[in-house]
Amino acid sequence: MSTEFNVTETLDVKGASCPMPVVKTKSTIDDLGEGDILEVLATDAGSMSDIDGWTAGTQGVELVEQEEGKDVYKHYVRKTE
Repeated sequence: MSTEFNVTETLDVKGASCPMPVVKTKSTIDDLGEGDILEVLATDAGSMSDIDGWTAGTQGVELVEQEEGKDVYKHYVRKTE
């Protein structure tokens, strides 16, 4: 996957397990402006489906991309309103 967008802020939730990656992502994205992109770094494999599900069911955010690394999962979430 290629990262062809500008990350506004990075949130490090490595070591946190469900539901904290989603809780902290929501809290951080609430403080960003429309169009901003939040990069979330997580070590919880469940964050792949958790953040995907959260963005699919939440108005005002969209999942731009996810990357599954060896030890770190990267999520890119855009605030849309």
